[in-house]
Amino acid sequence: MNCRICHGSRLEPVLDLGNQPWANHFLKEEEVGEEPYYPLRLLLCMDCGTSQLDYTLKKEVMFSDHTYLSGVTRTLSEHFRRVAADVDGRFFRDRVGKSVLDVGSNDGTQLKHFQALGYDVLGVESSRVPARVANDAGIPTMNVFFNFETAKGIGRTFDVINASGVFFHLEELHSFTEGIRKLLRRDGVFVVQFLYMKSIMENLAFDQIYHEHLLYYNVNTVEHLLRRHGLALFDAYLSPIHGGSIIGFIGHQDTVPPPSARLEALRKAEIVNKSNELETYRLFSGKVRDKKREILGRLDSLKAGGKRIYGFGAPVKGNTLLNYCGIGTQYLDCLVEKNELRRGLYSPGMHIPVRIEWELETLPDAYFVLAWNFKNEILENNRALLEKGVEFYFPIDLREVA
Repeated sequence: MNCRICHGSRLEPVLDLGNQPWANHFLKEEEVGEEPYYPLRLLLCMDCGTSQLDYTLKKEVMFSDHTYLSGVTRTLSEHFRRVAADVDGRFFRDRVGKSVLDVGSNDGTQLKHFQALGYDVLGVESSRVPARVANDAGIPTMNVFFNFETAKGIGRTFDVINASGVFFHLEELHSFTEGIRKLLRRDGVFVVQFLYMKSIMENLAFDQIYHEHLLYYNVNTVEHLLRRHGLALFDAYLSPIHGGSIIGFIGHQDTVPPPSARLEALRKAEIVNKSNELETYRLFSGKVRDKKREILGRLDSLKAGGKRIYGFGAPVKGNTLLNYCGIGTQYLDCLVEKNELRRGLYSPGMHIPVRIEWELETLPDAYFVLAWNFKNEILENNRALLEKGVEFYFPIDLREVA
């Protein structure tokens, strides 16, 4: 294959997580054991430094009918509120008739916060159920895939375009980015929120690698893509959301201000830490193998002590971890979820049943926390269980993000 960004052919394999099912395909009982598997391998482009998957599972399979809802988690909604307030306060507070487009808008959680600030809002969401939830909540949402053709059909421009957790999913990467360029006003701001590969490597958060995430950006690599489409990053910061995400502010190349000091600091840190170099990825791969042994050792110890273990959360990324480590019902009785769309389903690959949190009849002795990126919220919400002696084991240890 050629690089998804620069089309170069010098791609080096850096991490192999084996053949895995599509991680967001939670199974009905009759589907258990029938799910297909696909290669889950990470390559590094030696020309532009972008890491990416070498296999593309079609977008129509992954994004037409999934069960993820962004509004389920209070931490994420509060993050979206802060982003909206920051964008409005810095750029558009006094503008009359301001507007925002959210691409990959899910259930409309981000747009609700812009709507509360007086914006005319429009969402584009490819998955049917989240789009219906958003429309039912009064957030106008188109149930389509976004690309250049979609952008032409929308036929208007926006002060703000937001893409949170979608910019690294894109099968139609260049068509999507060209669509953004077309719909962004000359003085508009494109806010892109993406998992930071530098943080993934530092945290050993290998579970954030799965088939929906085709690309893994650092600041220096995402800029290769933007330059190809007449766009430029002028400010960015590292947020703790999802274990480390870049919130980037982008405009048209010929209208953006000079790069901010914090953007320049991020660029420099990537160079100093060799974040886009092959040797760093090879070290990461070895540490992932060590992490697998550490996790299995901890679970073996808990089981040897007669502990009943449940998984906490059924996030998509959790299935990468479960399948790579071979963690099934020999360790975890069930996965405990708040999202009622996953009631009665089973995890792909490991076939662990999903239970709804408030419907549990028996408590575990320990929770194996797959939704580790919401650690603070989980510990706060479960003080009573901690006082009863229920252990919460977080397999991914986050570095603090200021």
